[in-house]
Amino acid sequence: MSEKISVIVSGAKGKMGREVVAAVNAEDDLKLVAEVDAGDSLADALARTNADVVVDFTMPDSAMSNIEAILRGGAVPIVGTTGFAPADIERVDAICREVNRGALIAPNFAIGAVLMMRFAKEAARFMPDAEIIEMHHGAKLDAPSGTAAKTAEMIAEGRGDVQPAELPAGAVEKIAGSRGGKAAGAIPVHSVRLSGFVASQMVIFGGLGQTLTIRHDSLDRKSFMPGVVLAVRHAEALASNGGKLVYGLENLIF
Repeated sequence: MSEKISVIVSGAKGKMGREVVAAVNAEDDLKLVAEVDAGDSLADALARTNADVVVDFTMPDSAMSNIEAILRGGAVPIVGTTGFAPADIERVDAICREVNRGALIAPNFAIGAVLMMRFAKEAARFMPDAEIIEMHHGAKLDAPSGTAAKTAEMIAEGRGDVQPAELPAGAVEKIAGSRGGKAAGAIPVHSVRLSGFVASQMVIFGGLGQTLTIRHDSLDRKSFMPGVVLAVRHAEALASNGGKLVYGLENLIF
C-alpha cells in the first residue's frame, strides 16, 4: 500500500456516506480518491483510481454486487450496509477465499456499540435470560437491525451450556409478535422505528430478583466514524489475511 491509504466512498451522497467523506478527508494518512453513488460505475472508479479500500454504505440489494466488484477490482471492502441474509454473508466469504483477499462487514461501527455487544456476551454467562430492544430512525428499512442480530448471536455464544428459562405452559400472544421476533438462541428482539432516533439498543437481562440493562445510544452519525477510520487503517491486514471475511468490528479491536 502507498504511504496514504486511498479510499473510495460508495453511497457518498447518503447521510452516512457524507459523514464518511468528511471523516476520510480529516485524516492525514487517508486519501479520498473517488465518491460513488447511484448511477455511477464503481468498477470504473476502481480501475481509474487503483484504490486500496472502498467504504460501502448503500442498500442490501446493491451492496452485494458492490462487494464483489470491490474484491475482484483489487480493493478491500469495508461495509456498513446492513440487512444481509445469511446466504449473502456466505457468498461474500466464498468470494474472499476465491480472490484471496479479506473484507469487513460490520453491523455497527460505533465503538460504544461494539463494547455493548461484548459486555452482553459476558453477561450471558451469568444471566442467560435476555431480550433486545433496538430503536432506529423511521427511514431505516430493515428490521431487526444488524446490530441486534449480531448481539443475539454473541449472547447465544456467551451462554455456553447455561440455558434460558422456557416460557410457562399456556403462554400466548394476544397480539401476534408482541413477544418480539426470535433471533439466534431464540432471543426476542423488538424493533422500534420512529423519528428522533439515530440508533439505540438495550439488552435487558433478567435474573432472580434483579435485572441488568446494557444500553448504547448513537446520538449523531459521527459516532460511527472513529470505527470506520479504524477499519480503513486495517485494510492492509485485511488484504493479506488469507481471504477471510471478518464479520464484526470487534474482531479488529479485541
